[in-house]
Amino acid sequence: RQGQLKIASAAMAARCRLAARFHHVHGTNIRLDASRTQATRVESFANGLCFSQEPLAPGQIFLVEIEEKELGWCGHLRVGLTAHDPQSLEVVPEYSLPDLVNMGDTWVFAITRSHNRVVVDGEETQARGPPWEPFLLIERVRIPRDTLVGRSRPGRYSHILDDLYKMNVLPATARRSRIGVLYAPQPDGTADMHIVINGEDMGPSARHLPMTRPLYAVVDVFASTKSVRVIPVEFGFPSLQTLCRLVIQKHIVHRLAIEGLDLPPMLKSFCQHE
Repeated sequence: RQGQLKIASAAMAARCRLAARFHHVHGTNIRLDASRTQATRVESFANGLCFSQEPLAPGQIFLVEIEEKELGWCGHLRVGLTAHDPQSLEVVPEYSLPDLVNMGDTWVFAITRSHNRVVVDGEETQARGPPWEPFLLIERVRIPRDTLVGRSRPGRYSHILDDLYKMNVLPATARRSRIGVLYAPQPDGTADMHIVINGEDMGPSARHLPMTRPLYAVVDVFASTKSVRVIPVEFGFPSLQTLCRLVIQKHIVHRLAIEGLDLPPMLKSFCQHE
């Protein structure tokens, strides 16, 4: 049985690495970098629709970090899921809301901390675990919380800002916030969609999603959100690189001190920015 679990974990990890980039089909105002992990809206405030490269597996989170904002526009990042294969779209809609949603089999929400949860009559809000717990549990899905929490740019006040991200008290649409979307299977054969903001599950955003069709992540780089980057999430055991980062960050005051350590440049960068 342990061998089967290892094979399943390896398969999930490989699938996550493949899906942790944007589809080559996107809105007309979007420019992707060479790795297709960064999406930037180059003009206007719309036509910023992006999709995951592959449909998501049950419980697999598609996570993005807000890298750049643009003043002067009203509105923020929108995320969700769609059963439409991006390759099948004759024209990528200008907006996720309402254009893509009006095509049906699409569930998209503007990012806020309090207006993207569906509560059934008689249901009590589930108590959320403390933010310092190492894993986020969403029904049967177990995700390393460390990757889900945003980090500030290395600087004098990084240690203060990073603690604010961990407590999830900064605006959900702030730079360096990390927003994720996933779906969790239900006993009736459907799925609930969940949105995760800086390591906190917002609860079911949409219910009774069909699992008979592949579901792609939707990221609408809209209005004041200028650029986002896909963050790969490790499932199963953390990598040696991640374990090194955790040990290093535990023994320093703030990330500026990492620059003075005798470490390989790539590990320094990983510890400072990821």
